[in-house]
Amino acid sequence: MKVVSPDNAEHYTWGEICDGWHLLKSEALSVIEERVPPGGAEAHHYHRRSQQFLYVLSGQATMVLPGETVTIAARQGLAVPPGTPHRLLNQGGEDLCFLVVSTPPSHQDRVPMD
Repeated sequence: MKVVSPDNAEHYTWGEICDGWHLLKSEALSVIEERVPPGGAEAHHYHRRSQQFLYVLSGQATMVLPGETVTIAARQGLAVPPGTPHRLLNQGGEDLCFLVVSTPPSHQDRVPMD
């Protein structure tokens, strides 16, 4: 077993300005730390099978969901069931850092809405 952190985890870039680090990547579970700078956002999408839990480490996330928009502050989380359209945005003035836990992993299960 090895201790993982963004310093030694597999890194990827998304949305041209956002970062992700695979802290755990298995067939059953994915744990990713992501960084979204001010003004950054993901595309509107949903997952057919994956359940996700987002937990904000620092900054503030805005999550657009069917019929509502919620704010998730540092040390707060939100569960997103399979089939739920969602879009995360950073409308704050500082980097948004959060964990996204998915089971099963969501990267091959992403359905764009736009």
